[in-house]
Amino acid sequence: MAITLHDITVWDTGEHIDLVMDASPEALTEKPLAADVDASGLTLAPGFADPHVHFRDPGQTYKESMVSGCAAAASGGYTNVLIMPNTVPAMDGETLDDPEAPGAGEVMGAGYTGVIDYLQHYEAVHGVKLPVNYDLCVCASKGRAGHEATEVDKWRRYMPGEDIAGKDACQLAHPVTAISDDGSAVTPDILDQVLANTKESGLYLIEHCEHHDTGAVNEGPVSRELGVPGIPEDTELNIVARDIEKVRETGVHVHFQHVSTAISFEAIRAAKAEGLPITCETAPHYIALSDEALLKYGTLAKMNPPLRSEADRKATIEAIADGTVDLLATDHAPHTLDEKRLGFLEAPNGIIGLECAYGVCHKVLVDGGFISDKRLIELMSTEPMKLMGHAPTDITALLDAQQDGTGEGNRVLDLRTIGDAEEIGLVVLDTAKSWTVDPERFHSTARNTPFGGWRVSGLPLATIIGKSLAFSRL
Repeated sequence: MAITLHDITVWDTGEHIDLVMDASPEALTEKPLAADVDASGLTLAPGFADPHVHFRDPGQTYKESMVSGCAAAASGGYTNVLIMPNTVPAMDGETLDDPEAPGAGEVMGAGYTGVIDYLQHYEAVHGVKLPVNYDLCVCASKGRAGHEATEVDKWRRYMPGEDIAGKDACQLAHPVTAISDDGSAVTPDILDQVLANTKESGLYLIEHCEHHDTGAVNEGPVSRELGVPGIPEDTELNIVARDIEKVRETGVHVHFQHVSTAISFEAIRAAKAEGLPITCETAPHYIALSDEALLKYGTLAKMNPPLRSEADRKATIEAIADGTVDLLATDHAPHTLDEKRLGFLEAPNGIIGLECAYGVCHKVLVDGGFISDKRLIELMSTEPMKLMGHAPTDITALLDAQQDGTGEGNRVLDLRTIGDAEEIGLVVLDTAKSWTVDPERFHSTARNTPFGGWRVSGLPLATIIGKSLAFSRL
């Protein structure tokens, strides 16, 4: 079945076109598909990309699996994600030899001796077609324990461009493209070696720019009202300043995750002005919520870094508006509600975010008058794609390559006629749609979000990969 979206608007040029694609039988659909769709008022953009997701597979699939995580991503308009290495066992390139170790049985039972190999071949192992393209991130330290840096020779072969002739299609499709110990900052004892590994491999370091040994929420009036130990804001700046100095020494590209404080943004702003190879992201929760949300949402709003003060929230929006923030990422972190009910000291950090990120960001940033629709798409699509080493889909270039002349009426982009379409990723957006976040309708296994019941604006209606629909609520 072919599907045509009539009179859809191209995000960056404003041109109205007709888009034709296949309806794959494997597509996730929330309603019956129609062959012809009036897409007037809808926007066609490059698919969203998120370089910061946790899918808990292998080892903690009761929280999230590759299947449910990728479904959540597709539902949120994402075509590309980067999976963080805090799997169980950790994604460190080491060979597994004990099937009784946590999570190892899943990997070894599938015939693989390493987590990277297992995740690269996940679709073949489980007989599924995942609706999202994904890359992998290798640990900075063995076991992600912070004691010993991983060895480049253990994971170099998983990188793009390495030993291409010896790789199968799965390995080529899901390479290792970054290094991180996300969940923890790289420890001081191994930082120099990790940076040397990063430089030798040509990858970039994704740094969890926050470290604290005590505390559960942001230090301030809210922590005191809750009677919960606080985390000072300089726990983030300490890592940011440390790593900026190392970037100055080494020239290695460091990407700072989920930046949340005004003082960190000031340091990053100055480093960028100096011309250092530094990029940074923030997350929807740091622009939409301050630590005062803890009083309303409890541990559903507990995360790391913690939600900060209202002044820091406003500084985060300012850093987005002035270009200090390069991109938006969700830090999608699934947990069970039972875990999140354990209380502020015991509950795990993190919230899920893939399925409402666009709506939350659109409501706060676009409706709030801070940035345009076009800039939000750049922050969620083209900029993260570039960070991840992928070319965002250029819709106008595809149209130009397909057309012999101007003709009459809308130009037609027929994805079915494109020979090499594997890298195409698109999202159909209703930028004006007002809707209510309902976690019970999420495709993620998890429900740990403070945004349930929020009225937001802007909804992804379809996600397209290659020549076909991957997800649709058209």
